[in-house]
Amino acid sequence: MKKILIHGSGHKADSWNKVTSYMNNDKDILCPNLSTILDGKEASYDNVYSSFIEYCNKIDGKIDLCGLSLGGILALNYAIDYPNKVEKLVLIGTPHKVPKVMFSIQNVIFKFLPKKLFETMAFNKRDTFILGNTMKKLDFSNRVQNVKCPTLVICGEKDNTNMKSAHYLAENIKSAKLEIMKNTGHIVNEENPKELSELLTEFWKV
Repeated sequence: MKKILIHGSGHKADSWNKVTSYMNNDKDILCPNLSTILDGKEASYDNVYSSFIEYCNKIDGKIDLCGLSLGGILALNYAIDYPNKVEKLVLIGTPHKVPKVMFSIQNVIFKFLPKKLFETMAFNKRDTFILGNTMKKLDFSNRVQNVKCPTLVICGEKDNTNMKSAHYLAENIKSAKLEIMKNTGHIVNEENPKELSELLTEFWKV
């Protein structure tokens, strides 16, 4: 079964490299770059999500999804809309409701950053602003109950921004389990790749 690891807006597919290096059966693991599957379209959330749907639906049979931050939002959205396609779901540092104030502050900061700094991020400066502005109203509070598959919710203990959401998801997704990773912040796949790989391997093998 194919396992899809989806990066956040601040990183690219190679942010999963250390995690996958600890895992077996890497031929079944896919790490798409969101900018690549977007295929030149404007990076609004609707466009990114529709491109992600197309990417997933091209894969035969069921899939396992694991997403961090923006990747987690996409994975959650897909699992809600396509419950019969997702075998297992992993949500890392994932907000169930986009924090509008935080996004507004983030956009102000991004405005003054040079374009070069966005080269390591999922999208260029212009598209990063577009994405942020089109995500402000995202709210899955009344839809997470529709997730039917076994779900692992992961949050770094230092990720204060997403800790409340992690507990919300764990409490409102019927088959969810919560794991808090010690001495770890938001970017779990880069900060603690070995422990994350172990959690994923254990969750997926059952």
